[in-house]
Amino acid sequence: MLDRRRFAALSSASTLVAALGAPPARAQTTAFPMRFVRLIVPFPAGGGTDVIARILANRLSVVWGQQMVVENKGGGATSIGTEAVAKSDPDGYAVLLQSLPLAVNKFLFKTLPYDPVADLAPVSLVCDYPNIMAVPASSPAHTVQEFIEYARANPGKATYASSGHGTSVHLSGELFNKMTGLKLLHVPYRGAGPALNDLIPGRVDVMFNNTGAVLPLIAAGKLRALGITSQKRLAVLPGVPTVSEAGVPGFDVTGWYAMFVQAKTPEPVIRKMHADTVTALADPDTRAKLEQAGVGVVGSSPEELRAHLAAEMAKWGAIIAEAGIKVE
Repeated sequence: MLDRRRFAALSSASTLVAALGAPPARAQTTAFPMRFVRLIVPFPAGGGTDVIARILANRLSVVWGQQMVVENKGGGATSIGTEAVAKSDPDGYAVLLQSLPLAVNKFLFKTLPYDPVADLAPVSLVCDYPNIMAVPASSPAHTVQEFIEYARANPGKATYASSGHGTSVHLSGELFNKMTGLKLLHVPYRGAGPALNDLIPGRVDVMFNNTGAVLPLIAAGKLRALGITSQKRLAVLPGVPTVSEAGVPGFDVTGWYAMFVQAKTPEPVIRKMHADTVTALADPDTRAKLEQAGVGVVGSSPEELRAHLAAEMAKWGAIIAEAGIKVE
């Protein structure tokens, strides 16, 4: 996982260098944006990504004095929304909010309608977050170990839901299978909303879902949190252990959300968008809302996001190959 303090320092430094080293570019970008900007979310409405997107879009609308409009373009394991931005006009008016699928889909699918590196330009890593291993309130499992015992007693029957192939939700389940020796059946949905609708009444047994979508359901008593997927406990759920400390040593999945634009977008526009995003994330109210949603605010530079994407592709590409995970 990337260090947020280092990100903050380097982001500030890179923004200053860009500003001091390129006066003409600064003049070119003062007018951006001149109209509304679309924030493309490649998931259906109602999931954790939606929560983050709307918090971010609301603040950037204030910073810009122009509306940032959230558009949900779910489907195709995020390919539909991602392709829409990859093939959009290179002017900065279509922004992609992506997460782990951008790093892993090329290892899961034979072909993609876009190249995650060549067709998109990084803007900023917005935040990172753990997932929460959650079960229905009616589940007999109250701990990670109890769930493992339940799954072993019901071979071939226990299921885990995900918001789609290649998401951190999906890969959390696959890693859990690999590290426990279980064979939980994967039930993919078109987004977190439909998956949660089946998890709550117990039509599926467990979900390793994003914090933003799950926390309200846990607070309402509709779901029970068993574990946190990262190596650190979640501040808003201090009594819930990590999956690693609760029975699966070494288990670690940390998700993230990041902004990208079409690859040929002018560099001055990207720099302006990055600087404004850092400004938006520094707003105390915005930061508090994001932290309440269970994420850690980052605000990286474009260069740091590029390095992060490369590292995630290397890490998960190896895990996917070793586990033999493929999507037909």
